Amino acid sequence: MKALIVDDEFNVRDVIRYLGQWDQLGVTEIWEADNGEEAQTIIERERPEIIFADIKMPKVTGIQLLEWLNQQAYPGKVIIVSGYDDYSYMRKAIQCSSYDYLLKPVEADALNTALEGAIMAWNSEEAERRGDSVIAQEAKRLHSNRLITAACEGEPLNGEDLARYLPKADAYDLTLLYFYHTHNAGTYVNRLAEEMMAQEWGNAFVLQNDDNIGLVISSRGSKLSIEQWISNRFDIPVRLVSGDSLTSLIELQNAYQSAKKAMESQNFRTIHRLSDLDDAGRMNDIVNYLEEHYTEELSLDKLANRFFLSREHICRRFKQEQGVNLSNYLIQLRIEQARRWLSQTEERIYSIAVNLGYQNEKYFSKLFKKEVGMTPARYRSLYGNQNKRKGGDMCGKSDENNVDGGNVRIAYGVWGKE
Repeated sequence: MKALIVDDEFNVRDVIRYLGQWDQLGVTEIWEADNGEEAQTIIERERPEIIFADIKMPKVTGIQLLEWLNQQAYPGKVIIVSGYDDYSYMRKAIQCSSYDYLLKPVEADALNTALEGAIMAWNSEEAERRGDSVIAQEAKRLHSNRLITAACEGEPLNGEDLARYLPKADAYDLTLLYFYHTHNAGTYVNRLAEEMMAQEWGNAFVLQNDDNIGLVISSRGSKLSIEQWISNRFDIPVRLVSGDSLTSLIELQNAYQSAKKAMESQNFRTIHRLSDLDDAGRMNDIVNYLEEHYTEELSLDKLANRFFLSREHICRRFKQEQGVNLSNYLIQLRIEQARRWLSQTEERIYSIAVNLGYQNEKYFSKLFKKEVGMTPARYRSLYGNQNKRKGGDMCGKSDENNVDGGNVRIAYGVWGKE
């Protein structure tokens, strides 16, 4: 923390410097000026947090200095030190937002009380400023991520809105970053985005439709520098997939689709391979993921991208580890949830089918009967009244095993032959 003492009398500056408990209060630098004009130069250069200023000085007075600081909304705290016990001066100092008003000759107790209070006030306000800055930055980042995601999904693109988040360039390259399921893409992508903006390489975003995928839009010619930075700064495995180049941001959706197709064709570059996770460990991660997300839209391609394995390898190893193929395992999870909903809620069978991903109620009933040995209606008639919980519904948690329902779009059979 820095302090500035402004007074045209050397002995006053010397007394303030001598009496102040600078070290104990965290002040590491003390500057001096013998008039307000010199003080302005030091303030612009050093940005001191605490300023002691005399009222009457040559060139620029203490009051004029206060007015100048107010015009700039300067966050530092100003303590007036004056030989004039004059209400008009005090009133003017208060109007100009000075922190305190000390009379000469300065006493040690009064000086250090004012100094400590000013430092505490500055620290408190600085914490608020930083908090507001962080919140504003997070809001800006979230807006940019949503904007990019919407554009990639084909929603109308406002080029001017998007251009605010990118440096000007004649052409851009698009790259998708795929992160292993258990790694938080946001932390890494945000670090990359800060570096890219600082170097004017472009920007990086977290896609809102999949929090394990980052999207990089880079100025033509900077891709190699970005990949080298990722290799040096990221300590986790990442897959990089290139899309088509962009001569206009309007082409963003096409470039994004191009990169997704490249990933489906296993056309990617790898940084830091997954050498520390064996197949059994990754199979366990996949099982946990299925148990948490079985009511969502799932496919082998999605699992392959999330867990850095091929479709074929997932099918083969999953059956070896679990003793059942993946599609049947998924069916078992859904049918078990259907049994809970049928016994604990009054939700219609059609709604239960839809919330489990089966748009055809007859198909769901047929599948349920195959797995359970009776139709959903029969199951409810036998077990519904016995197991119903007060207040249970499909969106509630009537016991620790109940799973929230949601709108899903998955259809049985997306896994292919296993």
